[in-house]
Amino acid sequence: MVVAMGLEQMDQYAPVLMMALVAIAASGGMLAASVIAGKRGHRPAIKDTAYECGMIPIGSNSARFAVKFYLVAMLFILFDIETVFLYPWAVVYKDMLTTNASLILGGMISFMAILAVGFAYILKKGALNWRE
Repeated sequence: MVVAMGLEQMDQYAPVLMMALVAIAASGGMLAASVIAGKRGHRPAIKDTAYECGMIPIGSNSARFAVKFYLVAMLFILFDIETVFLYPWAVVYKDMLTTNASLILGGMISFMAILAVGFAYILKKGALNWRE
């Protein structure tokens, strides 16, 4: 009885095992085909250079960005995430008004107050001033 139940359970895993074997064989075959095809094709060095409007690139390929760029990018992400948090709040706002009106409104007011303080701070520090 125990042996029969064990085989019955193993039969349920047979499709999963077959799918795993097919996935391993397919990925191995693609890697092998890539290696074989890669040895046949020889590319000239000009094919691997950067393309800039038909002109041959002159100088370094990695230009330095100012720290200001990264600071503004991080601030954009911060305020973008704020918008992402506003959508679920707006969706459940009407449903929660009947049970927890002060809780949901107070939570959002405190959230917006913290963001306003952060925004005032970055304005005071001149993080969004492009003249510097």
